[in-house]
Amino acid sequence: MKRFFLLVIFMGFFTDGLFAAEWSGVLDSTVNYTAGAGEAAEHSFGLEQYANLRLRIRGRDKATFFAAFNLIALSGNYLETAEILGGMGQGQAFPSTPIVSGENFAAAMELERLYFRIAGDYIDTEAGLLRMNFGYGQVWGSSDFLNPRNPLFPNARPRGVLGMNASFYPTDFLRLMAFAAAPKNPLETEGGGFIPGISLDQHWDRASIQALYAYETPLDVTPNGLHRLGLSLKADLELGLVADALFLLNPDNNEGIEGLSMGLGFDYSFLDGNLYVLAEYLFNGSSSVSALGFGGSWVNHHYLYANALYYFNDFGSVSLGTVFCFDDLSFQPLAAINYELFQGFSLSLNARLPLDRKTLGSGKPGELGPIPPYPDGTEGALGAKFIVDFGAKLRF
Repeated sequence: MKRFFLLVIFMGFFTDGLFAAEWSGVLDSTVNYTAGAGEAAEHSFGLEQYANLRLRIRGRDKATFFAAFNLIALSGNYLETAEILGGMGQGQAFPSTPIVSGENFAAAMELERLYFRIAGDYIDTEAGLLRMNFGYGQVWGSSDFLNPRNPLFPNARPRGVLGMNASFYPTDFLRLMAFAAAPKNPLETEGGGFIPGISLDQHWDRASIQALYAYETPLDVTPNGLHRLGLSLKADLELGLVADALFLLNPDNNEGIEGLSMGLGFDYSFLDGNLYVLAEYLFNGSSSVSALGFGGSWVNHHYLYANALYYFNDFGSVSLGTVFCFDDLSFQPLAAINYELFQGFSLSLNARLPLDRKTLGSGKPGELGPIPPYPDGTEGALGAKFIVDFGAKLRF
């Protein structure tokens, strides 16, 4: 890993004579307070320093090289969460990155992107460690099966996948793409879990559609492989409308509609664009991508995300929203305030309040409540009554 960073620095500083090298990035400082529930500490605090550094080197002709890596230093409850989840910081993704502890903090490094792009007149090609996203969903991202999202952590950066894609443009508004991704288990050597696929995007003035198919080669637990079929649509009418669905078919255990993850939503702007509202419903089948994906292992069937964002001037905004589960009537109100002190530097305050029927006086604990039950339905032990983050972000 050290050799990689030295190589990146060397390329960034010493290739400017041959290529156009560009650095950019984000520096994020966050302080967290959590009021614990159950067996968790009654009060806990944490500090996190996170940086995402990106390098782009343009070749003389049609090739571009991209690299990005994450640096993180954390302490307190951020480190506790990272240890529990195997390296995932609060809001940042480090699921398999070694964490080195010191006296005052723990640190981790992660290679996030490392790929090239060749842009042709009709065909574009990318290969390496890159982001391959699918679908038009704004909240749940069902079609984005390689990296499903979690609306409780909207600032988490999507992880890359090791793979390649080639896009062909028969017209300015039609794209055909063939792609392939390496198995999720990096130790797999016999080809099991390899994911090839194809997708098609068609755009019109006010609407777009994407269809995709992906096959996952057999593993011991899926001897006949897995099939994924996705369909995503968006329309810009008076309302912005979106439908995003992915169906997972396991021939060895076909559960029908339980393999479906589908989001349906809309967004709209009021008051000359100063007020923006967004709502998106999710149907989550028990064997679907949103139930089994990295973005969040949702255990119920029906969810709603709703949010209203108001810009009170050119520099600041406030938002109120919620994630609601219809099955057990649990929900988490979300609130955020953002203010840009000067160009590229902003402050933010984000808060979440887990609630369920038990919290409100009667009933059982819910998935989004202070002490969510385990996926098998047994009573949970750890949780939070209130979570608040104060952050400062510098873009450069």
